[in-house]
Amino acid sequence: MKRRNFIKLGTLSAVSATTSAIPVLRAQDDTPKTPDKTLRVGLIGTGWYGNVDLYCLMQVGQEGSAAYGVDVVALCDVDRDALENTKRRVAERQDGQEPETFHDYREMLAKSALDVVLIGTPDHWHALTTIAAIEAGCDVYVQKPIGVDVRECQAMLEAARKHDAVVQVGMQRRSTTHLLHAKELVVDSGKLGRVGQVQVFSFYGGPGRAFRQEPEEVPEAFDFDFWCGPAPKLPYYPCLRSRSWRNFMEYGNGTLGDMGVHMFDMARWFLGLRYPKAVYSVGGQYIKKGGISNCSDTQTVVFDYGDLEVVWDHRTWAELPDRRHPWGGYFYGENGLLKASVFGYDFRRYYSDETESENFLDETDKYPQDKKEPGLELQCVEAVRNHMRDFLDRIADRGRPRSDVEEGAISTICCVLGNLSMKLGRALEWDETTGSVKNDDEANALLAREYRAPWIHP
Repeated sequence: MKRRNFIKLGTLSAVSATTSAIPVLRAQDDTPKTPDKTLRVGLIGTGWYGNVDLYCLMQVGQEGSAAYGVDVVALCDVDRDALENTKRRVAERQDGQEPETFHDYREMLAKSALDVVLIGTPDHWHALTTIAAIEAGCDVYVQKPIGVDVRECQAMLEAARKHDAVVQVGMQRRSTTHLLHAKELVVDSGKLGRVGQVQVFSFYGGPGRAFRQEPEEVPEAFDFDFWCGPAPKLPYYPCLRSRSWRNFMEYGNGTLGDMGVHMFDMARWFLGLRYPKAVYSVGGQYIKKGGISNCSDTQTVVFDYGDLEVVWDHRTWAELPDRRHPWGGYFYGENGLLKASVFGYDFRRYYSDETESENFLDETDKYPQDKKEPGLELQCVEAVRNHMRDFLDRIADRGRPRSDVEEGAISTICCVLGNLSMKLGRALEWDETTGSVKNDDEANALLAREYRAPWIHP
């Protein structure tokens, strides 16, 4: 039995070496844990999107639009200020009931008898926390990209399948209403015709100023060493305590791993693609030089599917070429062009003046509190709620969610390979059967990042 059905009161099973030796509660068959329709939820990482995901999960759980209700009973973060802020907000949403707070995710998993864990940590913590939660008998919602290297992604998929866990990845384009319509009405219907090329992109940026900041003393409320965890420990910059940790390859995979994974995943979903035959990338810091960020400000990646190329481009500087679709994808079909993004979609047949369009679904009439929720992206929140409903429904029927961990692994691995190709200066041929790069020992040696002691790579 999994923890989603029963509490373990008597037997302890040690966490694997990948997550340390703190024991985690395991399931026992004879003690009912929760009401049939309520799940015990914990959140690891109470920053920006951890809060957004928890907010949306609580909404759909409380309104009865999904298979289960939710009871948020545990929160974990190494930032005490962020942790207390989220604790207060959760209590306000569940009639004053405060969740228990933890500094160490392993202790939370060992003590809280959870059914569901949401993971909103920086990218370099996704793998260890996800695997630990799965091994504790939980179903998991983890933010994208699922890992920072190829071997992490493969280990997460293996753990999910071994323990029969439902793992939903926060690549919610697959739950975006207007994109579901675009796929059905334009792509699947045959209206677009055979697709010859896809361009996915992010052109957010503006003026080409380098990101600069001076190192500071670590705040007393922030455990920076634990925050770095398995990743290298850089000097402490204040931006690392906020969403700007994305400026460092040590803790993520740059714009390709952050923004690119969403839109590359959308392209795969629209067209039913898995791994490309080869990945080739060029790019670097061409404009924003001299700052503390070590991520590319300009990059092009070609995902070669043989008779189709999916091409990723980003610039974190300059003007937007299309202000309606600053972050999205263009699908060039034999009959016309489909433009798709978080803001809507537009389809126009070649040499026609008529455009078929749909905007994102604004739900602020139904959810007026959205307007006051800090950090909420109104163009994306409807999709997150749909993603959470699907997650809860799949927990009920034990099916694969829309953005199953395997889909998350494929999209993340391909983006990781894009960065490796740029680093090595050559194309990488991928062998899906072996899960490695063909005939390239140097590239394969880079499929797992070195972990900082005492953390052990899964």
